[in-house]
Amino acid sequence: MATGRGRILQQHWLGLQTLRGPSRGGGAARGRARAFGCRKGPGVKLSAGSAALRCHAGGGQHWESSFSCCSGFLDGMPSEILLKIFSYLDAVSLLCTGCVSRRFYHLANDNFIWIGIYSTAFSPARSNWKFNSVEKIAMSMSFLSVQDKEAGYWKKEYITKQIASVKAALADILKPVNPYTGLPVKTKEALRLRWHSLIAKYNLSHLTISTMIGCDRLIRIFCLHPGLLVGVWKKEEELAFVMANLHFHHLVERSTLGSATIPYELPPHSPFLDDSPEYGLHGYQLHVDLHSGGVFYLCGNIENGHVKLIVIHLKNNREHLPLIGKVGLSWKTDIFDGCIKSCSMMDVTLLDEHGKPFWCFSSPVCLRSPATPSDSSSFLGQTYNVDYVDAEGRVHVELVWIRETEEYLIVNLVLYLSIAKINHWFGTEY
Repeated sequence: MATGRGRILQQHWLGLQTLRGPSRGGGAARGRARAFGCRKGPGVKLSAGSAALRCHAGGGQHWESSFSCCSGFLDGMPSEILLKIFSYLDAVSLLCTGCVSRRFYHLANDNFIWIGIYSTAFSPARSNWKFNSVEKIAMSMSFLSVQDKEAGYWKKEYITKQIASVKAALADILKPVNPYTGLPVKTKEALRLRWHSLIAKYNLSHLTISTMIGCDRLIRIFCLHPGLLVGVWKKEEELAFVMANLHFHHLVERSTLGSATIPYELPPHSPFLDDSPEYGLHGYQLHVDLHSGGVFYLCGNIENGHVKLIVIHLKNNREHLPLIGKVGLSWKTDIFDGCIKSCSMMDVTLLDEHGKPFWCFSSPVCLRSPATPSDSSSFLGQTYNVDYVDAEGRVHVELVWIRETEEYLIVNLVLYLSIAKINHWFGTEY
């Protein structure tokens, strides 16, 4: 795209020089031609044809002077020639061109250019329709449909319809839902349609020993909510790696309709209406991944400003589950790799009574020895706790290391949900 754009500008430049003749001197012409070949910016590359122009460039000129010469030349072009040049650009390049200056913005809003782009993108797909160029498509439209519209009308129409088409394509892909997690099955496929960066700026100055969640012989790792894991070399105190861990819930909307600079905002929530006096206190379904997974149905009661949901009870041996798989957080750089045995990733998806995601998060967690002995100490093996807390709730997991089978056994799993979140979600007044 950028190569084609550079070639178009060079062709127009050479054509203008042929019409003007040698009256202004070859040196000036060569200097301006060099400005086209050497201008660099986002998404702009040197075209193959610029080599012939670059060989005529004089030495000792700075890039700034070339850029100002090129900008002055373009600004001095008649609007008709600029419109002709803009007509060869695609939609993305045309939108970028409109950010150069106020004059370019108004010219890049030209309805005759945008109606051609619009017609090419959304014309009916019929084999008996044959168009040789964008100009023929634009000429087939009514002249009044362009002339009577305000400037930028067809650009807005094109952008609006493109957004609608992307949303429709995403809706079709996201229709199949996993019955266990309540999340779309084809989230990864949907993300391939459009991907924006969701990593915002973080202040790393607060990384201290108190925020460390794990370490091995080479690195220490710190967790920055939401979903960012930072590894720091032990000796040099320099950055080793950065890992992003994001939950799938609303990830498609966040990555297609938002970015790190303009986050996606959820639509206003309408509380569910129900006649049950305990609405929001039962019927939950939990899916937890901690290098293994399980599905449980939960009921709870209010306790100290939270709803307590007991998934696995310490005193009920039939509910205890082994943690299948190796527990540890693997990391790798260009030179070194390792595994932090005390850490792992926890994905929690809690569905409400209607099967809608109620509380979701994905975060690194650490296995720590409890400060005080618990009832599970009667088991043969060391006891470990995993705790996670945020503004919406917290999770407490107790595990016991069974030496005979060399595996962790989950003996207690409890969730605490914020009463404020439940009242907001269900319209209750607990």
